[in-house]
Amino acid sequence: MRALVTGVGGFLGQVLARQLLERGDEVRGFGRGDYPQLSRLGVELVRGDLRDRDAVMAACRDRNVVYHVGGVAGIWGSWAHFYAPNVLGTQHVVAGCHAHGVSRLVYTSSPSVTFDGVDQVNVGQDAGYARRWLCHYPHSKALAEQWVLAHHDPSRLLTCALRPHLIWGPGDQHLIPRLMDRARRGKLKRVGDGRNQIDTIYVDNAASAHVLACDALQPGARVGGRAYFISQGEPVNCWEWIDQLLALAGLPPVRRHVSARIAWSAGTVLEGIYRVLRRSGEPPMTRFLAAQLSTSHYFDLTPARTDFGYEPTISLAEGMRRLASERTKMAP
Repeated sequence: MRALVTGVGGFLGQVLARQLLERGDEVRGFGRGDYPQLSRLGVELVRGDLRDRDAVMAACRDRNVVYHVGGVAGIWGSWAHFYAPNVLGTQHVVAGCHAHGVSRLVYTSSPSVTFDGVDQVNVGQDAGYARRWLCHYPHSKALAEQWVLAHHDPSRLLTCALRPHLIWGPGDQHLIPRLMDRARRGKLKRVGDGRNQIDTIYVDNAASAHVLACDALQPGARVGGRAYFISQGEPVNCWEWIDQLLALAGLPPVRRHVSARIAWSAGTVLEGIYRVLRRSGEPPMTRFLAAQLSTSHYFDLTPARTDFGYEPTISLAEGMRRLASERTKMAP
């Protein structure tokens, strides 16, 4: 395959590019930075921004599959901050596929496109999009996902979307470092009763799911035009897992706690203050964060298993062992 990976410099993008190379695919990476570690492996790097239609269109030339991983994530920011790269950028990718005859498009979405702020227990493909948006990120991802799936056409462009939940593993520069930073500054509190169950996914499993979905994208296959939740398939207690991550860094478990109702109220007030005062940075609490940290959200993997043979090959225990090994190597 001649693959284009957008967001190739990101956590998932880099692992996906490596997996594609390992199986013999030709890989072009599109991103905003320079990634010499990927160049040395044989990735053809194209520097550009998803908001630049011409750059995205050019990157799609002579490819037969696009893995659209790139985008802007986060729980705070203006609508324009998320809309331009996530929605317009995705429209540019689809246009590039059409212009250059790309036959397959795998889009990296998010389970948050279905999140209304309440428990999600073994949620499946029949889950509708959220009826209220607690922040702009999931709204923008939902619009982008809908655009990709609406352009599924067996005679022109085969598309599907994957919804990985809480990607983690060695090399993560977002989820785990943010947790560690909050814990070190004494800003990490348990939200809710501490019994909520959540899905996660080890980064290698998330990447392999994309490859499997691409291979299954054939005319007439069930995968086309559908969105799939992917995870480890073994929900964990949110706060016990966070404590395990903290222990890898030699940090104590979370002791302080706040009720879900108080956290939600604090998030509402802080969001208002930050908007009115136009403060930079992210509020220490938002409604979306309060809901994510206090509710259960785990998903039914049956469709992914049935339609494209997804099965997490790296178990939770093995992933934690690898993460512990990395942190041991990085320790002073």
